[in-house]
Amino acid sequence: MSGNHQTLALLLFSAFVAVTLAITTWVSRNRHGSAEEFYAGGRLFTPMENGFAIAGDYLSAASFLGIAGLIALFGYDGLLYSVGFLVAWLVVLLLVAELVRNCGRFTLADVVAARMSQPRLRIATGTASVTVSVLYLVAQMVGAGSLVALLLGGTGPAARAWTIVGVGALMVVYVSMGGMRATTWIQIVKAVLLMAGALALTVLVLVRFHGDVNLLLRSAAERSGHGLGFLNPGLKYGGSWTARFDFVSLGLALVLGTAGLPHILSRFYTVPTARAARRSVVWSIGLIGAFYLMTIVLGFGAAAIVGPDAVRGSNAAGNTAIPLLALDLGGGAGSTGGTVLFAVVAAVAFATILAVVAGITLASSASVAHDLYATLRRPGRTRHGEVFVARWAAVGIGVLAIGLSLLVSDLNVAFLVGLAFAVAASANLPVLLYSLLWRRFTRRGAVWSVYGGLIPALVLVVFSPVVSGGPGAVVAGADFHWFPLENPGLVSIPLGFLSGWLGTVTSRAGSDATKHAETEVRSLTGAGAV
Repeated sequence: MSGNHQTLALLLFSAFVAVTLAITTWVSRNRHGSAEEFYAGGRLFTPMENGFAIAGDYLSAASFLGIAGLIALFGYDGLLYSVGFLVAWLVVLLLVAELVRNCGRFTLADVVAARMSQPRLRIATGTASVTVSVLYLVAQMVGAGSLVALLLGGTGPAARAWTIVGVGALMVVYVSMGGMRATTWIQIVKAVLLMAGALALTVLVLVRFHGDVNLLLRSAAERSGHGLGFLNPGLKYGGSWTARFDFVSLGLALVLGTAGLPHILSRFYTVPTARAARRSVVWSIGLIGAFYLMTIVLGFGAAAIVGPDAVRGSNAAGNTAIPLLALDLGGGAGSTGGTVLFAVVAAVAFATILAVVAGITLASSASVAHDLYATLRRPGRTRHGEVFVARWAAVGIGVLAIGLSLLVSDLNVAFLVGLAFAVAASANLPVLLYSLLWRRFTRRGAVWSVYGGLIPALVLVVFSPVVSGGPGAVVAGADFHWFPLENPGLVSIPLGFLSGWLGTVTSRAGSDATKHAETEVRSLTGAGAV
């Protein structure tokens, strides 16, 4: 990229970082350091504010960079991510939003503990939440590396490494200083910027094709080199039965995984009532639905205007399709319009990554402090000590995410998020639904459902073509894979539910009927909710 691109984009980056750091500093001066303030922002946000923040949390680098790249490279098959992410919100709205707000306090483990308070169970749930959060963080870091490598022209590992380190440092500052309140306002600002940027690009793409969507699709198919096959299923997931099963596995993970994401569930605690939580989800569905409709236009627009070969040449996984599209729509390389539009889109994408990693880091550090540390700590420690641990946990999680991101920097960010969703749906969703809805569910069943989904999901990923033996595998030159699918959800999600059922029916200790009745009343009416 030219020096103009670099300078303008870096100025916009700096402006966003300055604004968000100012928000964080202001919030840190006006907080009183309580757990409720740090984890839930004092529960003072309105449904509209929280709806924008949920959208900001959910619309990650995978949404803005990864999905459009996959559509540009694989056409119809790339649409699975847009459809899956959107449909997942119906699961959240219908099954968990109101119930989680009524039963929980700060984390997913609180929901389960409302019915079965046991240290071993809280540790299991907290471990699963941290694992999912770290996997999600890795995807955002990879997106940041791809974006800044394109911007600065540094395709070597050093440029990506320094970018990832910088993003990690900023997210630690956001979380440790500002907590949930600062993170929420950062999400709101980012959601507004992202929706505005996506809308502007969508309008420009439609104007380029005179508002004719059929012309856009035909042009994308012709430019792809695959003809009409580009618009039909099977280009990525139709070559064999293994690919078809991978398609089903990925769809299952995307649709069910959202309801198990810790950083999304934690947003329901930032509003004062369950009704406000439900209205927050309605706001977020409107924003998220509109955005994913726009990603379809942007993905096919990148295929038609930039071309899959150019997208793949810039980044093999397709993560730079949107910035390249913006450059072309603005007038091409070297033009003033291209420079400005590219810089704006790159800055919005970078803001997206910073905001999302802050939300994920907060959720994971809350799990470490509130679920793991609070369970294992010695008697007499204060709640303020827990918040202190959460701030330091953010540092440790940031370091871990940075290290893992450097190992998988060549993978598509949407694909990496698909893995995180599979683990969330395998480990978190079964224990959550069983605890809320199944009267006979026992402590043994709860622990088994968490580990019965978490361990198989991680093991299957390690021995999948993603890590070795496949194109673009993490461990190059080695092949120790025996699991044929790239996404483990088709196997690990049923195992999570099956383990919970098996643990319950083989448990000698029955369920506590009184506790279940209390939880049921609380989840449905809000009586006794925090």
